[in-house]
Amino acid sequence: MNAGFEQALRIGAGHPALPGHFPAAPLVPGVILLEQVALALRAWRGQRLGRVLEAKFAAPLLPEETATLRLTAADGARARFEIRRDGILLARGLVEGTT
Repeated sequence: MNAGFEQALRIGAGHPALPGHFPAAPLVPGVILLEQVALALRAWRGQRLGRVLEAKFAAPLLPEETATLRLTAADGARARFEIRRDGILLARGLVEGTT
């Protein structure tokens, strides 16, 4: 199994979750970032997201900003994730995949 997976991440200003998440100054909601983690896990390992074991959101991602999502192997079906923009940690955590 590969030790890691990396992809660019960009949420457009027209995403339907944005108007309800601070209408005057939209931020990408954490649940949308976790959805991207789930999609990356499927692309990398062919697994669905079974559980989010840890998640910490350290800094906001704004619509139209580009970030990098990186998954690395942990024990068993677990994977660590980090989302960074220009080297700044936005989110990190531990997820578990399932078939």
